[in-house]
Amino acid sequence: MRALDAGILVCAECHQLNRAGAGRQRCRRCGAALHARRPHSIARTWALLLIAFLLYIPANLLPMMTVNRFGQGSPSTIIGGVFELIDAGLAPIAAVVFVASILVPTFKLIGIALLLYSVQRHQLLSARQRILMFRFIEWIGRWSMLDIFVIAILVAMVSFGNLASIEGGVGAMAFAAVVVLTMLAALAFDPRLIWDNTEAHPAHD
Repeated sequence: MRALDAGILVCAECHQLNRAGAGRQRCRRCGAALHARRPHSIARTWALLLIAFLLYIPANLLPMMTVNRFGQGSPSTIIGGVFELIDAGLAPIAAVVFVASILVPTFKLIGIALLLYSVQRHQLLSARQRILMFRFIEWIGRWSMLDIFVIAILVAMVSFGNLASIEGGVGAMAFAAVVVLTMLAALAFDPRLIWDNTEAHPAHD
């Protein structure tokens, strides 16, 4: 049985349990507006996700950073930067950039899209699989900005005049926007819709 079936609403701000009643309600502790589910959760999540998908294209095509050695260097995309770091003898950092820049955002974009599609279409994944995926997406989100931090550290540390230097590129800004948008998409999604869907209740978008 869901809390909603028992006539209980949970405040999204302070998590206080409130007895459901008629009309528009407010939390008896903090006064925030109460909703059975986050309003327009699915629509908002799709909107943020689609913008992230669009920005993911320039994030991969535009220069992420430029590695200069002995006064020479050319802008590199994410995957190009990985090879540049390998050539510079920074294989461990290249592996971190590859995982954080390629694997993590790709998994988050596909994972959230698959989760939304599964909830809306009542197929593909069981409730247990959906909630495990959602928790993993939330967990992996904390590592999403790792490569941006790596580039920032490299720019600050690898600066030896004409001998060697690293500069951030426009692609890094696009990628940072993708990371923020996917984090917001995960926050906009109401995981309680997973159980509504499983129990044959209509999903609220």
